[in-house]
Amino acid sequence: MGSDKQKILIVDDMPMNIKILNELLQEDYLTYYATGGRQAIEMTSVIVPDLILLDIIMPEVNGYEVCRTIRGNESLAGIPVIFITAMDDDIDESYGLNIGAVDYITKPFNPSIVKLRVRNHLELKKQRDSLSKLAAMDGLTGISNRRTFDDSYRKEWSRAVRMKSALSMIIIDIDYFKLYNDNYGHIQGDICLKKVAETLRECLQRPADLLARYGGEEFVCLLPETDSNGIVQIGNHMRGSIETLEIPHERSLVSNYVTISLGGSEARPDPDILPEIFLTHVDSLLYRSKKEGRNQLKYDVFSANHT
Repeated sequence: MGSDKQKILIVDDMPMNIKILNELLQEDYLTYYATGGRQAIEMTSVIVPDLILLDIIMPEVNGYEVCRTIRGNESLAGIPVIFITAMDDDIDESYGLNIGAVDYITKPFNPSIVKLRVRNHLELKKQRDSLSKLAAMDGLTGISNRRTFDDSYRKEWSRAVRMKSALSMIIIDIDYFKLYNDNYGHIQGDICLKKVAETLRECLQRPADLLARYGGEEFVCLLPETDSNGIVQIGNHMRGSIETLEIPHERSLVSNYVTISLGGSEARPDPDILPEIFLTHVDSLLYRSKKEGRNQLKYDVFSANHT
């Protein structure tokens, strides 16, 4: 399928060079092109390529500057850059490699060399992406892990400060899960955790929303640009969906089935407030939910007074 093809951005101020490279690569990859450095940088904010073939000698913004800009952007830094250069260009290969390029291709193009180098670097990129994805996942449940949550939370907090937008969070705990494990055994406990994680994930509709395993039987949900009404809607949907599973829990003190307690809050991130303070506040709401009967959602709107 075409959508599974890796994406290549070709950057060259000579249309003929773009045409040659496009004809070599378009059968196996999705190819895009830019005729200048500034256009290439703009395009990477719309199309995140898997590899960039980048001419060095271009007017206005040269290839070195483009490469430095890409390496300085956290979301683009992992894209391999192969410099394109004419054999008679006066270039410093070590300089290009030092600023982040992975290889060089010389003009005039040798078709087999171009294809092999592109294939090899894209294969390495695919392997790195797979390892990165595995490192971001919780091994048992298949959802994001605590480290991924920590990274995402830091980024979303900073973004919400810049945009002056809302950021909400829900922390979720499986009620009396220790008693569940004691009664049914750890293998059954793992099966329960997987079912709960899968169900909670299905309650989220937007790509920007993040569900992560927070530790043990706790989960955390990060909801950018969501207010307290969204917390109520999503939190109650989660609680009801877990109840609907009807996973037997005869040792539970609140139900015959597995249930969850939730604490949620809406924040308007401020540069003077540490994100850890908001996280602690949401955790305190989960504690309230558990203390006051479990199988319920406690929520509020966070303010600086809470600190």
